[in-house]
Amino acid sequence: MSTTASKVIKPDFGSRQKHFIFNEDHDRLRESIGRFVEKELAPHAEKWEETTFDDWVFTRMGELGFLGLSMPEEYGGQGGDYYSNLVLAEEMPKGNSGGLTMGVAVHTDMAMPPIHLLATEDQKQRYLKPAIAGEKILCLGITEPDAGSDVAGIKTRAVRDGDEFVINGSKTYITNGHRAHTIVLVVKTDPDAGYDGFSLFLVDMDSPGVIREKKLEKLGMHASDTALLAFQDVRVPAENLLGQEGKGFYHIMWELQGERLIGAAGCVAGAQRVFDKTLQYAFDREAFGRSIGHFQVIRHKFADMATKLEAARQLTYSTAWRFQNGEYPVREISMAKLFASRVGMEVIDECLQIHGGAGYMKEYGIERAWRDMRLNRIGAGTDEIMLEVIGKSYGL
Repeated sequence: MSTTASKVIKPDFGSRQKHFIFNEDHDRLRESIGRFVEKELAPHAEKWEETTFDDWVFTRMGELGFLGLSMPEEYGGQGGDYYSNLVLAEEMPKGNSGGLTMGVAVHTDMAMPPIHLLATEDQKQRYLKPAIAGEKILCLGITEPDAGSDVAGIKTRAVRDGDEFVINGSKTYITNGHRAHTIVLVVKTDPDAGYDGFSLFLVDMDSPGVIREKKLEKLGMHASDTALLAFQDVRVPAENLLGQEGKGFYHIMWELQGERLIGAAGCVAGAQRVFDKTLQYAFDREAFGRSIGHFQVIRHKFADMATKLEAARQLTYSTAWRFQNGEYPVREISMAKLFASRVGMEVIDECLQIHGGAGYMKEYGIERAWRDMRLNRIGAGTDEIMLEVIGKSYGL
């Protein structure tokens, strides 16, 4: 059977067809956020690496409507879907600062969702609305010096005293901890009730007894502030209880699922950005009389990286579709978070290797991306915890 050359279907390697979860509204949002990040945030990346990013970022993003993309319009949000949050996570890496991306994500996708889901109307007016506007900065208090992956090991206590709770304890590794106006705080309200003994509180950071003890120094994410916090006889009105008393553990486990999926999207987008930058370098850099990208060993590195990135992206998107449509796919969210964070680190490490000595130098930005990406295999649930969740989901 013969066919004419005009009828032969040829590979379309240049196709930019979007994934089915995204529509034209998402495309316009992506363009808008991307332009803002590249024009107004990226130019400050070098300075913020030394000083942490400025608080005006939240104010400006609030003005542009980027802090409440999936939040109800009645509180100042855009009323969009979960995919809008993915778009934000994918565009923020254009700011060339993992710490900036992390600080914003803690506000929009870690601390804000529990307030939206669990808060009373009064709490939404006092905390959600100004957070969406960028007038109040949020942080999330889970990790403690002796309780990281083991959330059940939290020791910070809240004891009822009339119409108030008195809180004592400490939290560590708290992103936005030095700049935040409000913390969504996980505490133990009944030490004898097991998983039913935890509760969430909205705590104003200027309350007497809240001590921002130390700004922690880190391997990466330098542009974000990370705090060690102490709570010494902090009195919080009972009306600041978030959700049901005794159900805080389950509330925060739900919060972590959305956080992990957003983190997966951010890992893929961040690694893709470094991949693209390295691909251009492979065309430009010459060795032994030709560009290094034309050596088989380098070409195969890019083929391997591209395949893994695409696999991580598709796993993240398909899981996001299930999440948006009302499912609670904890196993697949854990898989996406585990795989994307591992792939992200592997890709950036390989990109650094392709750059050679230049990749180790600050001027190319690859070493910063390497340092920033490493946290993703620890934060929001370590690789080991994700493997445990996945394994147990099969009854093992």
